[in-house]
Parts: sequence; C-alpha cells; structure tokens
Amino acid sequence: MSSCLCFRSFLHSKKKNSEEPEKEKPKVEEHKTTDTTIMTTQTATQKNPSFVLQAPGKVVYEDRPIPTLHSPYDVVVRPRWTGICGSDVHYWVEGRIGHFVVESPMVLGHESAGIVHSVGEKVTNLKVGDRVAMEPGVPCRRCLRCKEGKYNLCPDMQFAATPPFDGTLARYYTLPEDYCYKLPESMSLEEGALIEPAAVAVHITRQAAVKPGDSVVVFGAGPVGLLCCAVAKAYGATKIVTVDINDERLNFALQYAATTSFKSARVSAEENARNMIKECELGPGADIIIDASGAEPCIQTAIHALRMGGTYVQGGMGKPDINFPIVAMCTKELNVRGSFRYGAGDYQTAIDLVATKRISVKELITGKVKFEDAENAFKEVKGGKGIKILIEGPEEHETTTSSEEQPQPGRSSGHLKRKSESSSLEGSGASSKRK
Repeated sequence: MSSCLCFRSFLHSKKKNSEEPEKEKPKVEEHKTTDTTIMTTQTATQKNPSFVLQAPGKVVYEDRPIPTLHSPYDVVVRPRWTGICGSDVHYWVEGRIGHFVVESPMVLGHESAGIVHSVGEKVTNLKVGDRVAMEPGVPCRRCLRCKEGKYNLCPDMQFAATPPFDGTLARYYTLPEDYCYKLPESMSLEEGALIEPAAVAVHITRQAAVKPGDSVVVFGAGPVGLLCCAVAKAYGATKIVTVDINDERLNFALQYAATTSFKSARVSAEENARNMIKECELGPGADIIIDASGAEPCIQTAIHALRMGGTYVQGGMGKPDINFPIVAMCTKELNVRGSFRYGAGDYQTAIDLVATKRISVKELITGKVKFEDAENAFKEVKGGKGIKILIEGPEEHETTTSSEEQPQPGRSSGHLKRKSESSSLEGSGASSKRK
C-alpha cells in the first residue's frame, strides 16, 4: 500500500514562513548558471536522464535504463510537465512519509502529463504522439477492493515516487494504456499535469457528496484545497468558505473559486468555529467541511463548525494521532469520511471539468522550470513560494536512438517496477480506467 500525499496545502506543514506574505516567485529558468548549462548538456546526451533522490536532502541526475514495455497493453510516455507535490518535497527533506521509507535511490515526481513515445502491440486507444495525463498508480486488479471499483485502496498499489517505486521525473516512463488519458486539443500539457491534484479534489468532493445548494467550508488554501473549492462550485455548492492563516492565499482563493473567507485565529477550536459560523453566515453550521490541511486545530474547528448531521471529509494528512472532538461528532451524528488519492472515474471527471471550463487550473501554475533546475524548484516549494511549480521534461536525446535503445517488450528495468506479470494487466476487475 503506497501513501502519496498529493494532498495538501503547505501552510500547516513545517514552514515558519507560511504566515508571511508571499512574494512573486522569480522563474528559476531566468537565472541560468554555469552549473545549469553544464547539467543541460549532460542530460541532453543521456538516454534516460532521471531526477533521483539518493538520500534525504541529496538529489542527483542519473542516466537510468530505458524502461521496458512490461505488457503488450503498456505504453511508454515522455513526461513533458510534472508538478511538484508536497509528498515529493517531504521525501526529499525527510526521506520518508510514515512507514514509507526511501531505502534505495528513487526517481521523484508523479503529477505528470506527456506524449506517447511507443505502444505495446495490443494497445488500441492510444498511438504514438498522443498527449496524455498520466495516472501514477497501478493496482493489482485482482483483490476485493479492486474488483469492487475501489482500486485506490488496493493493498498492492504501486504508486510513482512512493518507495520502492520510481516516479515520473525522467525522459521515459511506462504505464498501462488505461492509466493514460488522452487530452483534448483545447488542453495544454501544463494543464494536463494539474489533472492529478484535480482528481484528488474530485475524489474528496465525491466523498463529501456535494450537491446544489450546499454550504462547503475548505480548510487549507494550497493546491488541493483550492481545487476542492473549484470542484464544489462546479457541483453546485452556493456558499464556499476558504480557511487559511495566510492573507495572500485567502485573497487568491476568493478570486479563484471561494465565495467568502475566514482567517483562523489563535483561539480555541470552539471559539474559532463560533466566529466562523457568525462571520460567514453559516446559520446552524456548515453542511460540509473538507480539511485539506492536516492540521490538528483545523480538524477540531471543523467538527465544531458543522451543523447537526453534517459531513466531514479528511483530505489532508498530518500527524498520525491527534486530539479529536469525539463527543461533538457523536452528538451531532456527523458523517465522517476519509479520502485517499482518487478512484474509478475521478481522473476522467477531472479532465472533463477542465475541458468544459467548469473548473480552471491555469491560475494555479505560478512557475515553470527546466528539468535541470528541478532541485531549485524543490527549494522554492519547500519555502512556500507560489501555488504550483511545474518542471519541464528532459529534451529529446541529442543523438538518434538505435533500435536497441528504444523501449522494448521484455527488457529489464523501467520506472514503475511492477511486481505483477503482464497477465495481471490484461483483465481488470476495477470499474473505469486506472489503478
């Protein structure tokens, strides 16, 4: 079971400057250095340059083996844009998330969109050159959870950039055909890279069962929190409250999708809840509250701010154990649910919402850098700058690749190191595409 925290806002992580006003993020690519130029030359001559975490705080560029087509149903994709997720940064800094520990070098990245480079002989829905959003987790397809359509809960999930599986920050990456979603012509590859966090938001919002007329409060104005606001609005919520401790993020959320905002204060959870209900005119309390922060005070406030019979969804991950207002939960008979990654239909729904302009993701892209500047971009994300920074994929190999160097069926190595054989990729028990 892998545990990707594509979830969630940076404001309640361990960044002291999260309470400081953000400054406009200088684009890293505008600050070229001799080292970057040298690195660009080096990666251009490599067959499969990859951004590899070797140990906490130590990343290098390695020329990894060109990945294999494990199955005739696989495709090899050239990732062109990859967003930096909080989980990537956490692995980079700490070398672990919970019981997922980086014990050997691992390629980072999982929020990607790219171009199909080669296809297996039984691939029918994709062709070379297609632009696709890449769903980064592949389940066993055999277990009970997979067969009932909840493949995101598969105990044998193999998720990109979750130990021990490599991620997508490389020139080539292999996935099953049905985990690659063709992008409409109107959608850019940069937008395609934002489909992953958008799918997380779709899943959270579905867990909350948002319907027209609902009042929805979202704690945390990071990428997923903002997208939860947008998806809730698309689903018909009439009042959408964004909650954060950072004024700049609150202002951004109001311009983006929220209808009102609330700034948390350093008071008790009960008092914060009372103040929110009054200031935001939530009547007896909110219908639905989503936590996309993982912060204990937010979770406590949320339970107190819900109406009787309201719904609470935990989308953000934080400390393993917290103090939880269980009496308030019970006496209000709240519907309390967790949310983990995305499930059947969520990726395609996210694409459809963006394609039909019911939600927009362009505004969340606050920086784009070259592949060779990836480490600088990670530093900026760690510093709490911007909303979503994208890393461009490596350029094409400078020399013509021989047939022996092309991705081939049956060759060893590859990015998503599946334990399953090709037969496990043929008959999916899960409804919809993916994991």
